[in-house]
Amino acid sequence: MKGKSTNMSFCFERESPALKQILLKLYHAEKPVQTDHHLYEFGSVEYYVQSSAADPHHSFLSVLTPLLSHWEIPSNGPLSPYTIQMVKDICSESAEVVEPAREGYHLTLKLNFSMIPKSKESEKVVRRIASVQAVIISSQLKEIFRGVDSHGTFQPIKLVYYPREPFYLIRQPQKITAVFPMRFKEHSDVVIATAFFQELMDVGSSAKWAKTPTCTWAPIPPPELRGESIEDLSTNGGFVSFDICSRHVEGKKLEKTVWTLLNFYAFVKNHIKCTRGLIQRRMQKRLESLVEVLHRGAVEEDNRVKRRRGGRYIRKLVSLSKFKTLKRRCSDIVNKIKRFHYRIKIHGFNRFRRRWLTLPKFSSSRGYSRLE
Repeated sequence: MKGKSTNMSFCFERESPALKQILLKLYHAEKPVQTDHHLYEFGSVEYYVQSSAADPHHSFLSVLTPLLSHWEIPSNGPLSPYTIQMVKDICSESAEVVEPAREGYHLTLKLNFSMIPKSKESEKVVRRIASVQAVIISSQLKEIFRGVDSHGTFQPIKLVYYPREPFYLIRQPQKITAVFPMRFKEHSDVVIATAFFQELMDVGSSAKWAKTPTCTWAPIPPPELRGESIEDLSTNGGFVSFDICSRHVEGKKLEKTVWTLLNFYAFVKNHIKCTRGLIQRRMQKRLESLVEVLHRGAVEEDNRVKRRRGGRYIRKLVSLSKFKTLKRRCSDIVNKIKRFHYRIKIHGFNRFRRRWLTLPKFSSSRGYSRLE
């Protein structure tokens, strides 16, 4: 199985989803599988998985990851002994650190899948192996927080976990301040993020959250960052700072604090995305309610018009029936009047008319001749 894949999505899980899927396929394979696979994440993290059919029980995993900082790089390699020990502790029975690492990589692990128990715990072991890159990165930050109680002030340490999104650690007496320059592409994101930062400040200042790291937001960088790159300090979202004290990195709190700081940018982006979605859904519901009101008003208006038209039609029918009745009555009267114009026959009237009502005839002595 040969391949090359790229995973550019951000996730809050420590293990790599794509790497976990490849390792689970190798673990559940019934027959030996020939594997030569390159996997890239975030554009700069590279995994190289290699297995041979001749040795079905062993596979090799090489990891190349950009370091958080080049501050105090050990002389014997890119990874400190503290980081190597942290990697060994994640799965000491099923994974072995190969020294020196494969050329071009920071770390190489020899995986023995036969040592992984055939139970529900097998997936947990594979997940721990797939989280090796997160272990490398977080161990570097843990190493810095080991001296949180030290006295004195040091130069700011620039750390880069996500590409083009650096943050700084400023060591101060009895605390370490983490400063995040915030920049966004859209103005609406700046508005949402600024409101979120102000809410963090208000909640952090309450008595209920007094034990949490103090959060401050300012539009300008703190004075400790003077002298840093102008490109890194040019922001449109201001600067968010967290004060980390010794009580925040005690015991199991160290892992949680480190992972929260590493993914703070991702948390802010996720909050902005969810807020935008919520605003859009509310606007959509509001628009639907307004459209429903307008539609209801249009329907009621149509009903009123139909009722008016229906009343007019009834009145027209009534007036038409009255007109027909009146017309019929008038025609009866006209017919009666016509009957009066007919000749009335009276016996003996013709003899009376010839005798008494006949005009006399007159004769002229002059004669008339026809003119030719």
